[in-house]
Amino acid sequence: MSTPEQHAQLEKLMLHALSLASRGPITGGNPQVGCVLVNDAGDIVAEGWHHGAGTPHAEVDALTKLGGNADGLTAVVTLEPCNHQGRTGPCAQALLDSGVSRVVYAVSDPGPHSAGGAERLRNGGVEVIAGVAQAEAEEFLHSWLTAARLQRPHVTVKWASTLDGRAAAADGTSQWITGTAARQHVHEQRARADAIVVGTGTVLADDPSLTARGDAGELLEWQPQPVVLGRREIPADAQLRQHPEQLRQIDGRDLNAALNELFEAGIRRVFVEGGPTIASAFIAAGLADELLIYLAPKLLGGPKVALSELGVSTMAEAKELSITELRPLGNDVLIVARPAAETRA
Repeated sequence: MSTPEQHAQLEKLMLHALSLASRGPITGGNPQVGCVLVNDAGDIVAEGWHHGAGTPHAEVDALTKLGGNADGLTAVVTLEPCNHQGRTGPCAQALLDSGVSRVVYAVSDPGPHSAGGAERLRNGGVEVIAGVAQAEAEEFLHSWLTAARLQRPHVTVKWASTLDGRAAAADGTSQWITGTAARQHVHEQRARADAIVVGTGTVLADDPSLTARGDAGELLEWQPQPVVLGRREIPADAQLRQHPEQLRQIDGRDLNAALNELFEAGIRRVFVEGGPTIASAFIAAGLADELLIYLAPKLLGGPKVALSELGVSTMAEAKELSITELRPLGNDVLIVARPAAETRA
């Protein structure tokens, strides 16, 4: 049993490991993980993080800097060391082989094939402490953990609207509801997703490019795969056909099946940027894990609302949300919200 002072030191080390984890890519099938190796005096002697698919995991990245020998050291890892053979070997075994005496981690690995690392370590005589800075790690890994636990991609639904909830004027014009700061933030969010999803209606009406671009209009290094839900044919000259990533079209009548197909393709983070019909469909089906709502200080009135039917007929059935962030973006405001009764992730 550690003292309060020792626990505080472990939390400090874990927060540092989380900062290391943030250096790795957020996109792709692997989580962002950081690791520090510490001696008995509490000094960090090596650190590492996961640099992307196919590269050494954080634990091995740190161990490599010591030549694989960590006799008597403590490993502080943001996620339970994995227990499976993938592109790389099991991290739990690598830690055992290195000679560490203790492993501290924040969040248990929910993967059906990768979990069990803590048990392997304990069976090998290593002291294991779980749950250090767990709340911070859960928030940091929210999207990846959601995907791993539900075995489908984490879904973010985005829309921009006026203060009275209109996504377009009565004549259908919608450019631009929000200002440049809000629009650039959307591009940054696109670059944090594995796939960007719209419906055929949006493609036919707006001919979007669905690329992630910088302030000067340049393509950002990471581009989400464009995914179109619906059966209508996409025109040969549509901008989407010029996207740097291959266009994927899925019959969108069964959203769960569509998400399963994307998950099997390695997609873990989906950014839904379609119009009111597709946004409402994800929310009504209980498949929206996070909402990004960009509000402009404008009033339009009229029928072009940001959301359509949600299957709510009375106030008691209203879909409750918890606001996790409010951020000014120029003259606009971003609201980030999640389902209030979220117990899934």
